Amino acid sequence: MLSLLWTALIGLVVGALAKLIMPGKDPGGILITMVLGIAGSFLGTFLGRMIGHYQEGQSAGFIVSLIGAILLLAIYHFFRRNQTT
Repeated sequence: MLSLLWTALIGLVVGALAKLIMPGKDPGGILITMVLGIAGSFLGTFLGRMIGHYQEGQSAGFIVSLIGAILLLAIYHFFRRNQTT
């Protein structure tokens, strides 16, 4: 139970930092920010395993999670921009 709370807290921090770094209008409130950070961590872990940086059972660190969340926001902005034009 405590690890789930810790994951949510780190996800919130990572998602909030990604929103601060990426310019533009971003979706959602605190829950979406938390999901963005957690999804960024999953994306960072997946990409890290693909390039051989992480072994099976290892997860991404804070910086790679932040990079993953920024990538997700960039993808969101790309598709959002294409829909409005």
